[in-house]
Amino acid sequence: MLAQCYDCAMNDDLIHSSKSTKSIEESGLPQNLEAEQDLLGALLLSNDIFDKIPDHLDTAHFFNPLHGRIFTAARTLCTKGQLANPVTLKSYFIGDPSVEDVDVENYLRELMDNISSISEAPDYAKDIYQCFLRRQLIIIADETIARSRTAKLDTDAETLIEETEQELFRLAETNQPTSGLLPFHKAQAEAMTRTEAVLKNESHLVGISTGLKGLNDRLGGLQDSDLVVLAGRPGMGKTALATNIAFHAATTTRTGEESCNVAFFSLEMSAQQLASRILSSEAQIPANDMRLGQINPQQFNDLVRTSNQIETAPFYIDDTPGLSVSQLASRARRLKRTHGLGLLVVDYLQLLSAPMGMRWENRVQEISMITRSLKNIAKELSIPVLALSQLSRALEQRDDKRPNLADLRESGTIEQDADVVMFVYREEYYLSKAEPEQKESEDLDTYQKRHTRWREKSEKSHGKAEIIIAKHRHAGTGVVATNFIDRFTKFTDTASEDYLPERFE
Repeated sequence: MLAQCYDCAMNDDLIHSSKSTKSIEESGLPQNLEAEQDLLGALLLSNDIFDKIPDHLDTAHFFNPLHGRIFTAARTLCTKGQLANPVTLKSYFIGDPSVEDVDVENYLRELMDNISSISEAPDYAKDIYQCFLRRQLIIIADETIARSRTAKLDTDAETLIEETEQELFRLAETNQPTSGLLPFHKAQAEAMTRTEAVLKNESHLVGISTGLKGLNDRLGGLQDSDLVVLAGRPGMGKTALATNIAFHAATTTRTGEESCNVAFFSLEMSAQQLASRILSSEAQIPANDMRLGQINPQQFNDLVRTSNQIETAPFYIDDTPGLSVSQLASRARRLKRTHGLGLLVVDYLQLLSAPMGMRWENRVQEISMITRSLKNIAKELSIPVLALSQLSRALEQRDDKRPNLADLRESGTIEQDADVVMFVYREEYYLSKAEPEQKESEDLDTYQKRHTRWREKSEKSHGKAEIIIAKHRHAGTGVVATNFIDRFTKFTDTASEDYLPERFE
């Protein structure tokens, strides 16, 4: 009977992939039907075995399609708290034309009666999954070989490498070839688990800490799968803020916060320049003094001590110029696979190029493709992506230079694709360039009053910055007031006795 069922189940659905080819089918694929039969028999004999086998094992992992269907039906019943045995399962196959030549109930009984060992069921499950992975590797390899033999105008070799690597990454990171439709009960369970974790977390963060309490309170941290766009005009400090956030995420020791591996793609600054900024911020030594070598022996000792403290931080910098978004995705996948990855930062997205081999009618279309790709990376790797963006020069012509969403440069779909859009604004920067001069028709008293108002406004804005949250898909918008220490290129929370900036220990 076991052989009979096997024969009837061997059909065109045996290989669970639309990419399979006749050459693969004829070559023979890795499989262990005996392990599949023994695992199913053990599960039918004792439903408790479900608690002992890997929870990622699924229908598509079985070589024999009927075995996969039996496994899924049994798991569904057990999940509902019902008994899964030959009697309860047979009704799920009545009237099914694909098994009309098989006495399913008798086959189920034979599976249960012919098991060799219940205790070895977890090993059977692992072998079934390993066979599945090897089958998928063969399918990916076969398709890569087929595509590599024929050159196409729209697909160069580099693109083929990246697409193959993406397939391999998906196979390594997920438990199915494709994610497919997710039942609501699974999504609901994940949401409840996340909410429960937040309630237990002292910091009440659901994402990666930014290092700024005010910003964390607004965002709840940087969320997995989110594309966060941080924009600002030159001189506002967007790179400084992104660096502060990223390095804090990699090194935080605060209660209730977890550090993570960070990848920083610096397309504007060199790795050495970025490292100097971080050293300046952490050691609290003016960056310009470091650059010019104008530091005293004590400051140098502080710099060495700080350098030794942070040298093992899981902070990875890639300063490759002219990087394409597909190359960035490939490197991010590789880092996550080899070392882990919790946050990806791009400085800045206008310096990225579209995937290799693709041509666009205009720059707006290319930027739109880049932002969509960054959002896809965030979802694929299940990490937040923080992407910096330039703003249009048009805002410089306005009296109120606080940016808004319309100022996003070459915006395309930046606003649409981003889950969060933030702007950095420092009034001090603009006031420093706008010291009033006496007009020809203006008397001295009027000019002095105007100059006094400017000076008072400048003093009030000194060392202050605003982080304007203009879009937040998960909550409301608003403004977060911060301090900005220009000589250390460091953002901090507004001073309070109960929350002071930390130093990484």
